Amino acid sequence: MLRTLNCHAARVGILLTITVLIAGMAGCDGHNPPASQNLEIRTWHDLDAVRGNLIGSYILMNDLDSSAAGYDELAGPAGNEGMGWLPIGTEDDAFTGTFDGQGYEISDLFMIGSGLSHVGVFGFVGEGGQIEDIGVVDAEVVGDEVAGGLVGVCYGTVTNSYSIASVYGHDCAGGLVGLCYGTVTDSYFNGIVTSEASAGGLGGVNNGTVSKCYATGTVIGGFVFVGGLLGLNDGTVTRSYFSGNVTGSGPAIGGLVGGNGYSGPGTVRNSYSTGSVTGENGVGGLVGVSWPQGIVSECYATANADGEREVGGLVGGNAGAVSDSHSTGNVTGEDNVGGLVGGNVDGNVTNSYCTGSVTGESCVGGLVGVNEEGTVRNSYSTGSVAGNSSVGGLVGWNEEGTVNDSFWDIETSGQSASDDGTGKTAAEMKNIATFSGAGWSITAVANPDARNSAYIWNIVNGVTCPFLSWQP
Repeated sequence: MLRTLNCHAARVGILLTITVLIAGMAGCDGHNPPASQNLEIRTWHDLDAVRGNLIGSYILMNDLDSSAAGYDELAGPAGNEGMGWLPIGTEDDAFTGTFDGQGYEISDLFMIGSGLSHVGVFGFVGEGGQIEDIGVVDAEVVGDEVAGGLVGVCYGTVTNSYSIASVYGHDCAGGLVGLCYGTVTDSYFNGIVTSEASAGGLGGVNNGTVSKCYATGTVIGGFVFVGGLLGLNDGTVTRSYFSGNVTGSGPAIGGLVGGNGYSGPGTVRNSYSTGSVTGENGVGGLVGVSWPQGIVSECYATANADGEREVGGLVGGNAGAVSDSHSTGNVTGEDNVGGLVGGNVDGNVTNSYCTGSVTGESCVGGLVGVNEEGTVRNSYSTGSVAGNSSVGGLVGWNEEGTVNDSFWDIETSGQSASDDGTGKTAAEMKNIATFSGAGWSITAVANPDARNSAYIWNIVNGVTCPFLSWQP
């Protein structure tokens, strides 16, 4: 499992070993004049004046673009001696007011935050600060440390907002929010995000709540934590998704989340990813690596995952809990490669399945590549499996782990053996008796659309393999 983190080097065992220092960010105490209500923003000069009253209540009255007054000197490439837009709010003097974009857009923004810690239209939003109904379009954002298309660091709330931009941050970058300690809901990003560490389409790092959000486009990361939606999640992610391509040269690379539950409880629920994920170690179609505090539940991935070690269709390396989830993407790697989980070390996998093909060199399994002191229960796989050593239809290598009431298709997998689990024919995998006899919470339904949510599993007897009753 990824047990420690180092920003410059990674040593991989049965599961990854990484060491990283994640700098915490202190709260702030703003010293601002009393708020005036409903201050109207019509020009770049008006927006620039917000920094003079950080507890005010503001309303954007029209789009701001390169034709609006004040653009050249405040937000264009030549503005502020080549830095472009200067972020509103700092760690010592945060924005804690309200900003209602009323559905208008801020366009053509240029931000080169050389020497600035927090870069975005708003650099630092403190507790109580609210940003809503605003779009940032055609923006170029570059930060030395933390960068976000709309907000650099957020302890407040961002609602019903979006960013279409190119964002780069050296230590942490998100298409919409660089570092989130607050709440982001009903928001999205489309574009390109690049960072040496903690790169995510919507946010670089989440220690708060992300709900009903999505990201599309491309995310490119360096040595650790790269995810389509979030680079690192130590908070909660629900009802969100990513569609696009994720690439990382280091460990913890995921289609939705790079690292989950590293330094605090991390939960990913009711979310999914599509597209492709490419990395080295700890590569997953949904989550790159999930630590003991990590939970993945009611999720799925159709993304193809390609890496070297600890590569999984849903989770690359797992020491947490994976339940009620599935993956359909194809998985390719070298060592510890699984259709659902690449390396399950002290982790739990329950009520989950995968159908994608799995190809590797050693420790290759249809469901789990390596199960080391972990638990697999009430799960199955049907995809083809190919490798050179320690290859199994369900589990490639089981080291003091437990596998209960779990199955693989010996025909579609092309494998008649597994280090644990029970092999069944294709017909038996579609027979409810195979699973009800093993104590599964399963019932037969007339067709895939006739769901019975009183059971975890549904099956069209004799027609389909089991599927989760929550599935769309």
